[in-house]
Amino acid sequence: VGSVLSSYGWYLLLAAVAVYLLVQKVSRSLAARRSARPGAAEAAEEPDVVVRRQEALAAARLRMQEELNAQAERYKEKQRQLEEERRRQKIAMWESMQEGKSYKGNLKLNQQEAESGVSASAVPKSKPNKKPLRGGGYNPLSGEGGGTCSWRPGRRGPSAGG
Repeated sequence: VGSVLSSYGWYLLLAAVAVYLLVQKVSRSLAARRSARPGAAEAAEEPDVVVRRQEALAAARLRMQEELNAQAERYKEKQRQLEEERRRQKIAMWESMQEGKSYKGNLKLNQQEAESGVSASAVPKSKPNKKPLRGGGYNPLSGEGGGTCSWRPGRRGPSAGG
């Protein structure tokens, strides 16, 4: 017995502590179960809480569905308006073709009129005369006319790789 304790004493001590902690934990969980069963008042309140929670969830779903339906209606109305505008443009294009006019020019004019009607305060800006960024004789491959930046190959050496 002495040789077993001297060889495995620490292991036996750790195993005994682990068994003790395990027994304590199991006894606490059993005590908690026993105390939870007699609470009939808590069990009576629980269905009410569940019903309230389900009603709140149903109300939230209904509210979200109504918002989604309203967004769908707005989108459908916008699509109807766009379709009506396209139909008007096609009719105008057809009438101008029948009169022998250029329908593309009229289409552009109609679009410009629509834009000017929508944004009366927007003033079209005229583009100033722009000068080119580089001179006419610039060629990046020749190395001339590029200023101070020019590409030069690196030194050859053993670290070149390959």
